[in-house]
Amino acid sequence: MAEQRVRVRGLSIHRPIIYGNTATVLTPEERKINPSPDHTHRWTVAVRSAASAPDSDIVGGADDLSYFIKRVTFKLHETYPNPTRNIEKHPFEVSETGWGEFEVQIRITFIQESGEKAITTYHHLKLHPWTVTSDGQIPEAPSLETAAKMGPVHSWQYDEIVFHDPYQSFLNILTAHPPTPLPKIRKKPVPFHTANPGSLEASKGGVPEFTQEMEKEEAERLEIARKAVITETDKWRAKLIEKEKELELLQRQIGDV
Repeated sequence: MAEQRVRVRGLSIHRPIIYGNTATVLTPEERKINPSPDHTHRWTVAVRSAASAPDSDIVGGADDLSYFIKRVTFKLHETYPNPTRNIEKHPFEVSETGWGEFEVQIRITFIQESGEKAITTYHHLKLHPWTVTSDGQIPEAPSLETAAKMGPVHSWQYDEIVFHDPYQSFLNILTAHPPTPLPKIRKKPVPFHTANPGSLEASKGGVPEFTQEMEKEEAERLEIARKAVITETDKWRAKLIEKEKELELLQRQIGDV
């Protein structure tokens, strides 16, 4: 069993996930019976697998991520009762009603076998179907009546959790649960508020779908960011060396006085 705690050096393995939210406008009847009558929307914030189940109107979620995620902690706005929500089983999501948008802190804790530290990310809860016009302007949000006719609002971010040099026991768990492959091309209509201006793919009530093409674009974006960080690090390292040499010269000059 001891060998299971040995790290597999030089190997990296990743799992694609999405995090974000879906929101719908409450009907007048729902608002009447809601404990908070000023609430206008029902929303769900979640961490899910990137792939969607066939013929599902849920964004992502084809896979149960509890084989490597122990807990997801969602920190909501302080005005909510018990704003820190710990979700320890699939699905890792929180559903509430509200009227305002705010930033949700999302902390992902991995299973003990991973030996990995928890990671934290942030998501801006989106309720209103903000759209961008062809000239880049953001108009005012539509009325609740108009927004209700437009269908659900979606705001989701694709990401990849990468495990470097994993423990053999954890690697065995990951390889035993391969993620559902993403489709090569988009099959579902694109929600109107996430489509490019004037896109013919835009559809009322459309559901976002993550594809292999988007995964490739994300990998390229991450590689560009990685190279930028290396370049910036090298630049500041060179400046540090230069300043250290200047300091050494000044110290010698002071010593000669």
